[in-house]
Amino acid sequence: MTTKKKSSKSDVKTDAEGAATAKKSGAGGAGAVAKKILADEAPQSKIAEHGETMMDGPRTAATQSARVLSEVLIEKPELVVPLVAKFAKGISSSNKRVVQTSAEALPAIARIAPARVARQLDVLKASFEDASDVGKDGLVKTFAALCTASVAYQKRLEPVLTLALNGADGKTLLAWTQIVLPALKGEPHARARAVVEGRLNLIPRSYAQQIADFLGIKLRLRYR
Repeated sequence: MTTKKKSSKSDVKTDAEGAATAKKSGAGGAGAVAKKILADEAPQSKIAEHGETMMDGPRTAATQSARVLSEVLIEKPELVVPLVAKFAKGISSSNKRVVQTSAEALPAIARIAPARVARQLDVLKASFEDASDVGKDGLVKTFAALCTASVAYQKRLEPVLTLALNGADGKTLLAWTQIVLPALKGEPHARARAVVEGRLNLIPRSYAQQIADFLGIKLRLRYR
């Protein structure tokens, strides 16, 4: 058993190094590594090892493993569901590529297995304020996906979504309005909409107009 585990980690290190070499030589990089993993009859062990490397490996290896997992996510998102706890931590990583992969993975997992993501909500909500722009975007998409999956999540997520809408710049507010409002129902939807409408006079007119069009309202004279 010990020998087998050692061999598996060695394989992942080789995969990460191979991805780096392949990327430099234009030979497909992480995509090629991901295809090799997906062609395996039992890819989960390799995926799990890349998850470990992404979070605990040296920076270069962590970056390459994050890229590999992004490629796996594109092809078979269900295979990365077991890594949800790692992505929940990865959203706050100092490694930008790990953050990007986590921001891609969490919304996808929330659509496939919302209950698995819901178990990480305390960590995810606590991460929001200090997250990077990419991290925040991934979290908002994740929270919206959970609210779409079940209205039961709305009460737990309304405060952090309100915080997000209140703090977004014009461009981001436009994007998040189109994601968050359709995901909410009833009073949480009405309150979130009121937050957005209340910010229209605080953002550039071009974004305010697009948001107003999305909401089906006219901009007041003071917004023009």
